[in-house]
Amino acid sequence: MGEREGGGVADEAYRRFWDVDAARGVAMIMVVLYHLVFDLDNFGGYGIESTSGFWAFFADASASAFLFLVGLSLAISSERQRRAGRRGLELFGKYARRGARIFLYGMLITFVFLALGYGYVIFGILHLIGLSIVLAYPLLGRRIPTLLLGLAVVAAGAYLRAAGLSAPGVAGILLAPLGVLPEGAFMPDYRPLLPWFGVVLLGLFFGNAAYLPLRKKAPAAKPPPYAAPVALLGRHTLLVYLVHQPVLIATLWALGVVEFGP
Repeated sequence: MGEREGGGVADEAYRRFWDVDAARGVAMIMVVLYHLVFDLDNFGGYGIESTSGFWAFFADASASAFLFLVGLSLAISSERQRRAGRRGLELFGKYARRGARIFLYGMLITFVFLALGYGYVIFGILHLIGLSIVLAYPLLGRRIPTLLLGLAVVAAGAYLRAAGLSAPGVAGILLAPLGVLPEGAFMPDYRPLLPWFGVVLLGLFFGNAAYLPLRKKAPAAKPPPYAAPVALLGRHTLLVYLVHQPVLIATLWALGVVEFGP
């Protein structure tokens, strides 16, 4: 969910960037906060309206920040791989394996929600990130095509959301990754390719066009003390994402805040 390779690159400009880690940490805190509100609303009956109004906006803002940083991290990672001499099938295989691993984690969440009976996660944020890593590969290092396609994908997704298109049955499931809603399905985690893959591409463009050139002039340093804990969190966002909901729900249940069963 974040860029983790050291790559063996000696150039200080391409070591870990604490500011990217810290930004991911802040985005992760936003995700955890939203899911806390979601759990209180759906499992505790507190009537917070977590899927509309301010909290719906907050959820989209959290996802946007997280996915933008996925794209930025891809820019950093691909530059490291280029400097290490990895190209072609070797590099594609690396990203394909990473994307497949994250996508499989998304499928695990799909099966967990099916087993619990608390809605459907047909194409959530982990499915999106896993597929985006693979789909973005042909655009690595290509600034203008990345920007144009990113804007087009965001615009197409905004149109689909405004149109409120839906499809029944199997068609709805098959079209869900593209932003066509399955009829009658409650989806607590839904981030289709349109528009969200576009956000990843915009982050990739920003990383290539602005962030990496800036870092060449101003090499990364150690994080200041106040940012170190958040940067540490940002280095482990995939693990935190996978465990935070079970931990939240178990804690709320132990405190008697939420109840399950009849």
